[in-house]
Amino acid sequence: MSIISRFKDIMASNINALLDKAENPEKMIDQYLRNLNSDLGKVKSETASVMAEEQRAKRLVTDCGEDMEKMERYAIKALEAGNEGDARKFLEKKAALTARLTELQSSYQLASANALQMKQMHDKLVADIGELESRKNMLKAKWSVAKTQERVNKLGASAAGSGQSISAFERMEEKVNRALDEANAMAELNADPKDEMADLTAKYDEPSHDVEDELAALKERMKNNG
Repeated sequence: MSIISRFKDIMASNINALLDKAENPEKMIDQYLRNLNSDLGKVKSETASVMAEEQRAKRLVTDCGEDMEKMERYAIKALEAGNEGDARKFLEKKAALTARLTELQSSYQLASANALQMKQMHDKLVADIGELESRKNMLKAKWSVAKTQERVNKLGASAAGSGQSISAFERMEEKVNRALDEANAMAELNADPKDEMADLTAKYDEPSHDVEDELAALKERMKNNG
């Protein structure tokens, strides 16, 4: 692909858009600079050739125009000398040169357009290279900071994950305690109801004698019977 055919691609390129889409702007900057410098070298080489072609086409147009004027002057001289036949030949040659001039002018216009494109590409590439060079260190520094921040964010996310694990454990512990409380409450509800009347009558019953009292009573009774 010739550099001329790449004119639209180069002119339509947008550094900022390319960097925004790049996964790694730092590497993208270096690669894009290499591409731009490579294109610039080709543009300079091609420009020299195109400019030479433009000058050649311009010279041919000028020479053809001068030849046409010369044929017209000779035609006038021939008429002044009474040689109408010679005058006609000079005018026929002028007519042929006129047709050739049209072709030469078309070639010159094309060469001029190519030269203009080369100038535009050259200026665009120089501007892009200058912009990237001036922003290179700044963009690389920003990229480094961004990567550092990304690592910090990942560490923060890990810490947050640990906190979530602790919170989950606490929720589980709370759930177990709640289940235990509910089980104890259910056991209390399922227990036999307390006999309040039995407790009340026992309060007023005679206290039972202990073994020593009963032993003393037996001895007393045996003594009386003896």
